[in-house]
Amino acid sequence: MTDRVLILDFGSQVTQLIARRVREAGVYCEILPFNADPARVSDFGAKAVILSGGPASVTQETTPRAPDLVFDLGVPVLGICYGMQTMMEQLGGKVETSDHQEFGRAFLEVADSARLFEGVWERGERHQVWMSHGDRVLSLAPGFVTVGKSEGAPCAAVADDGRRFYGVQFHPEVVHTPDGARLLSNFVRGIAGCGGDWSMAAFRAQAIAQIRAQVGDGKVICGLSGGVDSSVAAVLIHEAIGEQLTCIFVDHGLLRAGEAEQVVEVFRDHYNIPLVARDASDLFLGKLAGVEDPERKRKIIGATFIDVFEEEAADLGGADFLAQGTLYPDVIESVSFTGGPSVTIKSHHNVGGLPERMRMKLVEPLRELFKDEVRELGRELGLPDKLVGRHPFPGPGLAIRMPGEITREKAEILRKADAVYLDEIRKAGLYDAIWQAFAVLLPVKTVGVMGDARSYDHVCALRAVTSTDGMTAESYPFDHEFLARTATRIINEVRGINRVVYDVTSKPPGTIEWE
Repeated sequence: MTDRVLILDFGSQVTQLIARRVREAGVYCEILPFNADPARVSDFGAKAVILSGGPASVTQETTPRAPDLVFDLGVPVLGICYGMQTMMEQLGGKVETSDHQEFGRAFLEVADSARLFEGVWERGERHQVWMSHGDRVLSLAPGFVTVGKSEGAPCAAVADDGRRFYGVQFHPEVVHTPDGARLLSNFVRGIAGCGGDWSMAAFRAQAIAQIRAQVGDGKVICGLSGGVDSSVAAVLIHEAIGEQLTCIFVDHGLLRAGEAEQVVEVFRDHYNIPLVARDASDLFLGKLAGVEDPERKRKIIGATFIDVFEEEAADLGGADFLAQGTLYPDVIESVSFTGGPSVTIKSHHNVGGLPERMRMKLVEPLRELFKDEVRELGRELGLPDKLVGRHPFPGPGLAIRMPGEITREKAEILRKADAVYLDEIRKAGLYDAIWQAFAVLLPVKTVGVMGDARSYDHVCALRAVTSTDGMTAESYPFDHEFLARTATRIINEVRGINRVVYDVTSKPPGTIEWE
């Protein structure tokens, strides 16, 4: 991995998508905050630098700026959205607040040729892009020309081919810019000359080396949920350090039907990884009793997991590290990925570090990956498709699919409804076409008629989405016959539910999970 691309994060919620697109082009990259130590930026040895978008406005005095040395490294620089605007300001251009904001789908008119567009777009063409900006470039920095325009941005793409500096007001990293991946590949491969020799096999080797370097001869315990993330993390860490790893599976009483038994069977019987199984459902449900706020639920579950892991580690004679299957979407919604200024959407139970009283340090080898990349890594590690292809399941489990107070009775109702729903999806041959599907038990009761009698029971919401990375998602377009059949089964087979609805909200503006 001799060719490296540096991405400077200005706080965009989709910065990691830039990294993902660069990796898809076969080029290794890392993300650093915009305010990283200049020596670190200089010593990185980047063959190209990408400036991400962000929520700030360069029209204000105290907003982030790129390190000036970036423009003196002699390497190509690409500014995206905010990154383009700060590049213009820093190099002598002017940015203003626009009276024509653009959010969502827009169309770019290719006004001139540029190396960034070679083999992708031609002068005079019109292409769909995805915008998210309230400012626009008013005048260009010296040396730049306008190569793309949109209705709300007269300088929607700019280029200085001589210095290999480029700026785009749109976001090429998101799937809603159909040619965006090709433009980014053209930048890192064609303009920067990167060789494209990075792969998931390379990531595997790098991650194993990093785990060994971090852990040394220490002992590691891994919080195993049985989902894709923790499973891949466990197998990767086991490959790196072998018997130094012990997995701990905690049943918090909020798992899907049959999940606890399946986890024990797979990891203890098939992978021969040391496994401790702990039924802590009474402890978790007791702490969650009466709690309705979703943030409090997540924090209670996270803290209780730590308490249980700490107890089990003591029983094992102590451990130096706690391993988790934390992924990037968890991190970006909870805290800034690299210390940059991204806005918190919601906290995740496995993000944010460990209590000071614990002497264990975190091992999170998947922290920079998206779900589809984790699945690719799982296949690289030889995990079966049945496990690698499982729908995501959050660490807090059914707790965040049960708005309002959590009780054992409600958890059992939801568990049964969820099992029926997934069974119908599998019977219809749709499981692999859907990114994630689950039932939600709403804190609402409605009147119904069942067996000629009045009922007053819970409402169940069904959720199913398609996605590639979990950062954006669309509801799955089930036909009415499927939904009617599934609703009938749930109402007939699950006592406590008398009404079923389907959630068609996309992400954004919603999140995939309800809490």
